[in-house]
Amino acid sequence: MFLSLSQKPTILRQILEAQTSKTVIIDEVQKIPHLMDEIHWLMENRNYQFILSGSSARKLKRGNANLLGGRAWRFELYPFVTKEIEAIDLNKSLVSGFLPPHYLSPDSSMDLKAYINDYLKEEIQAEALTRNLPAFSKFLTSAAITNGMLLNYSNVARESGVSIKTIREYYQILKDTLIGRQLAPWKKSKKRRLIETSKFYFFDVGIVSALLNYKTLTPATREYGRLFEHFILQECWAYRHYSGSDFPISFWRTASGSEVDLILGDAEVCIEIKSSENAGSRIKGLHLFSEEFRCKKSIIVSRDPLPRKLESGIMILPWQQFCNQLWDGDII
Repeated sequence: MFLSLSQKPTILRQILEAQTSKTVIIDEVQKIPHLMDEIHWLMENRNYQFILSGSSARKLKRGNANLLGGRAWRFELYPFVTKEIEAIDLNKSLVSGFLPPHYLSPDSSMDLKAYINDYLKEEIQAEALTRNLPAFSKFLTSAAITNGMLLNYSNVARESGVSIKTIREYYQILKDTLIGRQLAPWKKSKKRRLIETSKFYFFDVGIVSALLNYKTLTPATREYGRLFEHFILQECWAYRHYSGSDFPISFWRTASGSEVDLILGDAEVCIEIKSSENAGSRIKGLHLFSEEFRCKKSIIVSRDPLPRKLESGIMILPWQQFCNQLWDGDII
């Protein structure tokens, strides 16, 4: 069927004309970009409704495919979120990630490795996005090492053995194939010089764990803390999309090193993320940001067993409670 439709997209019309249903599901639609013209015609002239799924719009865009402007709604599916999991084992989940097949697998490490290998083979090589797969593989490891850090193309280029221009293209490939995304910096400030470089995150914590060969993670380590922060951001991104609220998410960092991990909306909520079980120290960034922008809610998300309210008004929320309030619409 793939070969037939690739050679002659109008076969789709002939197939559907022989059916009674007016709702059609096509998976991996990006693999046959010219099929979009036929889909457009069927929508306009035969009142068909299509559910089109795929892992990348890159091939469609590069092939100048019909993107059904104004006729299609776009939805993204995220990995599992806490709202969908009855009893979450956080330590295990930071390693396995939240993609359903891997989260539910008895051997998530092997499944994740297979996923990454399939991605390199099918998404990258099959679509000829890059001909230098060894360099791209090194890049993936470097991107995992610097996951959640400020983007530094020069350092990653040096580690990967390719040019800075190529590294920029590699990051764009990850973005276009929905494997990663950037967290933009907050840029509004009257008092302080700000860092205006974005951070990069893979779309699931499990991808980072697999690329860095994590089998287990120990609380109170740097690696654990970074993936815990990634997990909370992952929840916020998913909530924003599923709720349809579309509020901006950013981080704030000054040239002097003060930082707030997440800013939700237009300073409605500022969040510091700590994997400690006794959070509360070193929260200068929250104080400075709240002073300047009068943030409506200042929250520390941590592994504390109970919520607390500091004298400054900052709330310390256990991550479970934060996630529950987020999905109930009580955070923003």
